[in-house]
Amino acid sequence: MDKQTIQKVDLKGKRVFIRADFNVPLDENGNITDDGRIRSTLPTINYAIDEGAKVILASHLGRPKGKANPKYSLAPVAKRLNRLLNKEVKFLSDCIGPDVVHAVQGMRPGDVVLLENLRFHAEEEKNDETFSKALASIADVYVNDAFGTAHRAHASTFGITKHVKYAVAGFLMKKEIDYLQKTVANPVRPFVAILGGAKVSGKIGVIENLQNKVDKIIVGGAMAFTFIKARGQEVGNSLVETEMLEMAQHIRKGLRDTGTKFYLPVDFVVAENMNDGAETKIVTSQEIPNGWVGLDIGPATTRLFAEALQDAKTVIWNGPMGMFEKDAYSRGTFAIARAVADSYALTIVGGGDTDVAVHKAGVSDSISFISTGGGASLELLEGKELPGLSALMNDTD
Repeated sequence: MDKQTIQKVDLKGKRVFIRADFNVPLDENGNITDDGRIRSTLPTINYAIDEGAKVILASHLGRPKGKANPKYSLAPVAKRLNRLLNKEVKFLSDCIGPDVVHAVQGMRPGDVVLLENLRFHAEEEKNDETFSKALASIADVYVNDAFGTAHRAHASTFGITKHVKYAVAGFLMKKEIDYLQKTVANPVRPFVAILGGAKVSGKIGVIENLQNKVDKIIVGGAMAFTFIKARGQEVGNSLVETEMLEMAQHIRKGLRDTGTKFYLPVDFVVAENMNDGAETKIVTSQEIPNGWVGLDIGPATTRLFAEALQDAKTVIWNGPMGMFEKDAYSRGTFAIARAVADSYALTIVGGGDTDVAVHKAGVSDSISFISTGGGASLELLEGKELPGLSALMNDTD
C-alpha cells in the first residue's frame, strides 16, 4: 500500500480521530449480535492508546437518513468497547458541537471517547464542507480504519482529510488493501475467483478486471441464470437481468479468448415459489420447469465446483451460491464454503453475505482473510480507486 500508516506519525499527546466501521448487527433489543467489526479495529485503537494519544472514535451505524434515531445509536458499541479495551470509553451524545469540543478539551493521553452516529447528520453523506471542518476541528491526526466505507466520499472518510495536518491509514485498512491488491497483482497460481449473488451487473467490473488475471472463474447464485439464459436455455421464473444478456455473451467470449476456464452450475434446487414450505426438487440446468425458480446450486454443481478448487493456490470468493438464509437453500453455499476452507490455498472472502455464509458454515477460522467491506472490496477488485483511500497521505519512503 502506497499510503502512510498510523505508525508514521507521532501520536503522543495528540487528538487522534479514528474513523472506524462499527456498523454492527443489532437484535430487536439493541444488543450486538456480532462484534467482528469492532474487534478488527482494536489493533489500531490499542496502538493509539499505547502511544499516549487522546483517542476519538467515530463511525456510522445503519441508515438513519440524516436524523437522530435511538434505534441506530452507537451506545451499545461504547459498552462493548469498554469490555474489549478493558477501560472506560466515554460516549458522547453527538459528533459535533460545543459539548463534543468541551469533552475533547478535557481528555488526557490514553483517554478514549466515542462520538454518536455520524449519519445522524445528513451532512455526513453529502460530504458537507462545514461538517467536515467541524469534525476536523477536534483532531490533530486523522486515521481511516473503516475499509467498509472507503468507497464512499463522505465527510468523515474524505472531506475531513482536507482540514487536518495528518491523514493516514489504520492497521485494518492496510491489511485489507494489502491482501486484496497484492493478491490480484501477484497471485500464486492457479488463481480462482468464485462469484455469486443476485446480479451480473454488480460483478461485471470484477469479471472484466480479473479475466486476464485469474485461471478460473466460477459463477453461482442467481447471477448464473443470466448467463444460462444468454446461451438460449429457459430458466423458468428464476431471476434474470434481461438487459444484461448481451453483456453476458460478451463476457463469455472474452473469457474464451483469454483462455480462462469458466464454470456455470449444471443443476439447481428449484421451488414452485419463494415462500416457506414450497415444494422443491433438484433438476439439471436444462430442465428448470416453467414457473419454477432456482434458489440454490445442486449436488452435481457442488462436486464440479469443489473439483475446480482442488488445485487452487489462490481463491477469492464474493457472493453466495443461493438463498442461503433459508435452510432449504443453504447446502450449496455451505458446501462451497467448506471446499474453499479445505483447499490448500490462500483464501480471501469478500462481501457481507459471503462473510455471514462462512461463519454460518463454521469454517471462518480456516479462511486466510475475511474482508470487512462488501462494496469496497468489490470496487477494489474492479480496479477502481477508493475515495477514502486516495484522500490519505502518500507514503514517501
